[in-house]
Amino acid sequence: MPLNRRTFLGTSAAAGAGVAIAGGSAVPAAAHGRGHGHGHGRPPKRYSFTVMGTTDLHGNVFNWDYFTDKEFDDKDHNDVGLAKISTLVNQVRQEKGRANTLMIDAGDTIQGTQLSYYYAKIDPITAKRGPVHPMAQAMNAIGYDAAALGNHEFNYGIPVLRKFEEQCDFPLLGANALDAKTLRPAFAPYVIKKMRTPHGRDVKVAILGLTNPGIAIWDKANVSGKMVFPGLEEQAAKFVPRLRSMGADVVIVSAHSGNSGTSSYGDQIPYVENAAGLVAEQVPGIDAILVGHAHLEIPEYFVENKQTGKKVVLSEPLKWGQRLTLFDFDLVWEKGRWVVERAGSQVLNSNTVAEDRKITRLLADEHKKVVAYVNQVIGTSTAAMTTAEAAWKDEPIIDLINVVQAETVKAALAGGAYAALPVLSQASCFSRTAQIPAGDVTIKDAAGLYPFENTLEARLLTGAQLKDYLEFSARYYVQTAAGVPVDTAKLTNAGNTPDYNYDAVSGLTYEIDIAKPNGSRIVNLSFEGKPIDAAAQFVLAVNNYRASGGGNFPHVAGAKQLWANSEEIRNTIIAWVQAKGSVDGAQFASVDWRLTREGTPVF
Repeated sequence: MPLNRRTFLGTSAAAGAGVAIAGGSAVPAAAHGRGHGHGHGRPPKRYSFTVMGTTDLHGNVFNWDYFTDKEFDDKDHNDVGLAKISTLVNQVRQEKGRANTLMIDAGDTIQGTQLSYYYAKIDPITAKRGPVHPMAQAMNAIGYDAAALGNHEFNYGIPVLRKFEEQCDFPLLGANALDAKTLRPAFAPYVIKKMRTPHGRDVKVAILGLTNPGIAIWDKANVSGKMVFPGLEEQAAKFVPRLRSMGADVVIVSAHSGNSGTSSYGDQIPYVENAAGLVAEQVPGIDAILVGHAHLEIPEYFVENKQTGKKVVLSEPLKWGQRLTLFDFDLVWEKGRWVVERAGSQVLNSNTVAEDRKITRLLADEHKKVVAYVNQVIGTSTAAMTTAEAAWKDEPIIDLINVVQAETVKAALAGGAYAALPVLSQASCFSRTAQIPAGDVTIKDAAGLYPFENTLEARLLTGAQLKDYLEFSARYYVQTAAGVPVDTAKLTNAGNTPDYNYDAVSGLTYEIDIAKPNGSRIVNLSFEGKPIDAAAQFVLAVNNYRASGGGNFPHVAGAKQLWANSEEIRNTIIAWVQAKGSVDGAQFASVDWRLTREGTPVF
């Protein structure tokens, strides 16, 4: 019989003797060390358990890309979805014994794919006798114990979130999501789980959920006046001692907050966006933190608590169900209580296993419905448009994003104090493979043009600030002297700037002189045929990522917000195409910007 943790604990408890086993982090605690002054040669009582974690699932159940309508793939051949995670979870439970495991998540669950959009907007879970959200169905089937709230949980409004909460067999945790009036937690702050040990005394495991203060900015329209979101450190400092005084032997934080200590929203709110490391450093009494929000992979990272010197283990599994974190805890019975002797973590890759057929069968109908939905024809296009050259040329397909954004903002500001101001718009080439075909245009074509979950805002900027903004954007190009041959494969992404951090702005005309150094590249910047007035005011239609400081562009995060909504830009594009019936580039495409060298166009 293979000696797994369950059989090991059973036999060693029965024999009353510790057995030494060599191995890695899955080694039962009884393998580590002896003594602790128990006398009479009796080994101390030990117990080990594992906490599994996911984060930033973003509506992924199947290993499927609804924008390309085929199996998900990327350059690293990652796989996505809860069906894959379920297989890994089953393997871990089989190895450790289900009773010795817990399963948690760190947020951003119900938004991100067309599957999750469909059940928020097309066939909403909030309807009378409405469906059960696919993420609730999958997570219930897997057997989650708790999930923290992510900022994207609020994108579809509080009623959708409350309905999802009701449909989950586990609590959604948010110790720093407070009711705006009472300042009491609007969701369960924590949950305490009991682990049965072979020694008669349960291990009490507290899971504290913390979410992102940026919700107050990013989803202002949905939460303003209803909920407030204080800093993670402040709320952890309040709850961790309380959990310890309630007898928690182990305290785990599930935090929808990255590890870096940075914020993308500048000084708009006094709280740090990526505060998980600060929580570990500043709040004593935490054993482990499941990190979310940043879409990074952190298998195992230790932060020393400043007060106690104790090391806290942090782990962040990669987004969309690409990884599963395992926290392994080894406990020893000391002076009448359980003490964590060792805690470590690792991540498992979901591309190593097949999808769990229990999950794919459970949601086969929902998947079919959404595939049919994304393949719906929403209009026609007079010509094919592609992003293949959009990183260095003003292409009609990017103009399409800008015309939709500008029209949406104009309509929103109509009749108000800013209605007379000119509306400009920014857009990036998010994917160099997006295309709108000639002929029938489907939902997936339109959605594939905008793969991120950004929403739209309007900010007030001056002519001088717009020039700074464009200069910052133009750093994307490698300086190339006049007369030197231009290789498009080596022209872009200077200083590792990603494509999504290069903005083209429509509504102005300008040249980018790539022969010049950074900061002096924007030439002939004009509005309506005349040089731009540095003091003139303009409205910029801008995505919430950029508006909240993403990419660190100058002026925009501090600029006055005139309007914002929580509708994803890609769905605004879909609705626009549906309303028009036909996409005709001739009606909106214009060359507003071009690359030049000493006045000569590069292309």
